[in-house]
Amino acid sequence: MTATDSASWGRVDEDGSVYVRHGETERLVGQYPDATPEEALAYYERKFLDLAGQVGLLEQRSRRGAPAADIAKAVRKLDGTVREANAVGDLQSLLDRLAVLSGSVAELTQKQSAENKAEVDKAVAEREELVAEAEKIAAGDPASTQWKQATTRLDELFARWQTQQQEGPRVPKGVADDLWKRFRTARSTVEHHRRAFFAEQDAAQRDVRRRKQELVDRAEALAPQGVSGIPAYRTLLDEWKAAGRAGKRQDDALWARFKAAGDALYAAKAEVDARENEEFSANLLAKRALLDEAEPLLREKDVKVARDRLADIQRRWDALGKVPRDDVKPLSERLRRIETAVKSLEDEHWRRNNPETKARSEGLAAQLHSAIEKLESELAEAKAAGDARKIKDAEDALAARRIWLDALNS
Repeated sequence: MTATDSASWGRVDEDGSVYVRHGETERLVGQYPDATPEEALAYYERKFLDLAGQVGLLEQRSRRGAPAADIAKAVRKLDGTVREANAVGDLQSLLDRLAVLSGSVAELTQKQSAENKAEVDKAVAEREELVAEAEKIAAGDPASTQWKQATTRLDELFARWQTQQQEGPRVPKGVADDLWKRFRTARSTVEHHRRAFFAEQDAAQRDVRRRKQELVDRAEALAPQGVSGIPAYRTLLDEWKAAGRAGKRQDDALWARFKAAGDALYAAKAEVDARENEEFSANLLAKRALLDEAEPLLREKDVKVARDRLADIQRRWDALGKVPRDDVKPLSERLRRIETAVKSLEDEHWRRNNPETKARSEGLAAQLHSAIEKLESELAEAKAAGDARKIKDAEDALAARRIWLDALNS
């Protein structure tokens, strides 16, 4: 504001009284003695600029979407201040700007009301989602619920609920209370089911621990029996597997004792096996030699020779006695292969020499010989007549019957 501008809005009397013009009137705003008129006006102009700055700041707040109620309150307060202001300047322009702000409050209120409703609706929808998920967890089958994941997820939902409550828009009390009751009920249900589940599990595990303790005692009692206690231990092991879980720490401790009891029995067996293996080593060498002697039977064609030699080998095999456990299967497989070959040779011999089969074969052979003689005669006649088609038919028929005869004689 220049000196000329200030002169148009105010004046200074000789005694230092300062007046501001407001429309067609003027009013006293103060005194500034012992100073020039310019200095006096400048002092009160600065007060005007302060007011103008407050109006400008309020306009900025309005444009930035400050709460309409706050804007309206500030307009009313600042309007009174401007009207009674001890300042020199265009006070009417400030009042006009405040009037514009006042007129926009209604529009701003409506806009902000709609925005606030949208935010509240969104907040309600988000809480509905939290409640729905919590209720879904609560409705799950306690027997199949993963409790660690379920409780962790509920804690996360509750943390989100608190964040929305603290930082989100204010939800109507009735709606908020209803949603919270549902959420709280779901949490309580989950906690009730969780406690009941683990109480039942603890009871079941106590029963399992009792049964497994009994199995451990019975297994440890087998120690004096040594190798003969192994079948009973295996039965106990089946019962152990069917007993269920007793809690990791307790289960591991009981299993360590149960396994140690079994290890003692199998250690005794290992000692027995070692002694037997040493004792049976000579039998192993003898049976291997016997198999080497028997394996030519795989290529033998004389059924009587094969049968007699195999019977002798089987008798000597049985007389040799046991071999080390690990060698039983490979030796048995070699012997079984030889026995199978001899059995096949016997079956083939029986097939060829069965009187009933021979009779059928001889009868069929006679028929084939008769047919061949007839076809040879027909072939000669066809050749004499030069009939190519009959020649081919006779040759094909002859070839087929000769093949059948060869197969029958083989």
